Amino acid sequence: MTLFKDKANLIWDVADLLRGDYKQSDYGKVILPLTVLRRLDCVLAPSKKNVLDYLPNVEKLSDHAKDLTLNKIAGFNFHNRSQFDFAKLISDPNHIAANLRNHINGYSASAREIIEYFNFDDQIERMDDPQADILFQVVKKFGEIDLAVMDSMEMGYMFEDLIRRFAEQSNETAGEHFTPREVIKLMVNVLFNADSKSLTQSGIVKTLYDPACGTGGMLSIGEMHLKDFNPNAKLEVFGQEINPESYAICKSDMLIKGQNPANIKFGNTFTIDGLRDEKFDYMLSNPPFGVDWKKAVKIIKDENENLGFAGRFGAGLPRINDGSLLFLQHMISKMKAPEDGGSRIGIVFNGSPLFTGQAGSGETNIRQWIIENDWLEAIIALPDQLFYNTGISTYIWILNNHKSNQRKGKVQLINATGSKDEGLMGEGERDFNRFWEKMPRSLGNKRKQIPENGESKGIGFITKLYGDFVENEFVKILPNDFFGYHRITVEQPLLKDDGKWDLDNKGKPKPDAKLRDYENIPFLRKDKKGKLVQQSITEYFKREVKPHLPDAWIDEKKTKTGYEINFTKYFYEFKPLRSLAEIKADILALEKSSFELEKKVLE
Repeated sequence: MTLFKDKANLIWDVADLLRGDYKQSDYGKVILPLTVLRRLDCVLAPSKKNVLDYLPNVEKLSDHAKDLTLNKIAGFNFHNRSQFDFAKLISDPNHIAANLRNHINGYSASAREIIEYFNFDDQIERMDDPQADILFQVVKKFGEIDLAVMDSMEMGYMFEDLIRRFAEQSNETAGEHFTPREVIKLMVNVLFNADSKSLTQSGIVKTLYDPACGTGGMLSIGEMHLKDFNPNAKLEVFGQEINPESYAICKSDMLIKGQNPANIKFGNTFTIDGLRDEKFDYMLSNPPFGVDWKKAVKIIKDENENLGFAGRFGAGLPRINDGSLLFLQHMISKMKAPEDGGSRIGIVFNGSPLFTGQAGSGETNIRQWIIENDWLEAIIALPDQLFYNTGISTYIWILNNHKSNQRKGKVQLINATGSKDEGLMGEGERDFNRFWEKMPRSLGNKRKQIPENGESKGIGFITKLYGDFVENEFVKILPNDFFGYHRITVEQPLLKDDGKWDLDNKGKPKPDAKLRDYENIPFLRKDKKGKLVQQSITEYFKREVKPHLPDAWIDEKKTKTGYEINFTKYFYEFKPLRSLAEIKADILALEKSSFELEKKVLE
């Protein structure tokens, strides 16, 4: 498997030719489409002559019929009917730009579309400009790299490696289109964990979908994981992407690996669902954190109001500046029915979807819908500083509409932040714990990485915590009701100037708006034995409010239900303050040390 790294290194070296004419962050705009073109050229080489010889026979056919016929002769779901291949391009340096365009236009529609989304014609013009004059050199270098010797999976690994390298060169934008590979591997491990037995069946076919697929990393690693686990299994991958270049990279990756590139759709998932009638076994996504949905507001609101739960957004709409929970609702709409085996979802969020919004808001209504339907299976809190464009804390949500018996009615919380360990590390100790290790060098905001090997740390350890489903210092297992609460409005009587209550025409006290207050009453409380038990609003009000405000009452018409997941609070451990005696002893020891050092200096 070292072959793909050797080839990646050769291609990476071509980027040296771009130095001075391109910023490092723009190298991928040249190297990635040329990698695709060279791979397709190598793959098609054995049948190229047959395709050209057969061309006269298809002259009168429609373009679509030509593509189907010539694809069959080429032996792939694409072909090239240009007279030029890389060897002929290199043999005519004076017409390199025109001939390269002719070569690209010779591809069948599905392959040509991919190159068009790269906007590669702009790069041809830029490299062919007399001031740069590097187009021939770059194409010549690629022509010397043989990409025919790798199978589709090795090629996929190589392409992934190049995507990673170019993303790391562009730290300021990498996080928009690129998820760290160890995060994806963790998500895939957890997503497939519960189905490990069924996935060993020979010839099994499963589907995987990502509605914000970027360059296709989640889809690729999902496919690789399943192949490593069961070489006889097949994972059909589907996705949609709004960024043209990321879409082109993803679709190229699918074409290179022999997947169906038609399964990857272009456009805004919220406004045009490119896979509207499809349902999937597995879904993975890392949608943009805190992305607003202003451009899609009319379509989304119309779907919410007119279709309700028959559409995608029936549970509610989050605030306009964060569409995270819209992505999740969209994915839930793609779940197979439980009687058909159900579906599992893994999605990365920042902290906002856990608790944003008061009772009655769109966010809390969405959480309520998910939890009361018993779809939320687990949430994993990840270390901070894992992503390229942000250092914030992130969380993996796992949803399942076909839970095992032991997980029904419960949510598993896994604290994989490493905070329990890192606080104990002294100066000079290796910056490492069971969940993360320090990067050899920072990449933008990414300063930490999750180790990938072994069951005692990193991905293996987190996956084991999830699979064991046992409470410990890193894991809490809580009933669904634990996250629910009633938000009540507490009123107090309005007093007149004489100190008496101001009554309405029914003889009831009027509320004083200045004294109005609110209380969040959890559905559950701990009894004297520490066991979680149900509590009523009346019971809580009598116990917690009445002793302090004997004249207060609840405006029951304003009572609302809410759901939130206060992750940090559940894992908080009180650390008692140091005693005065300990502090005094430390100060005296420091004074003594300073005095002895001063004495030594003066001697």
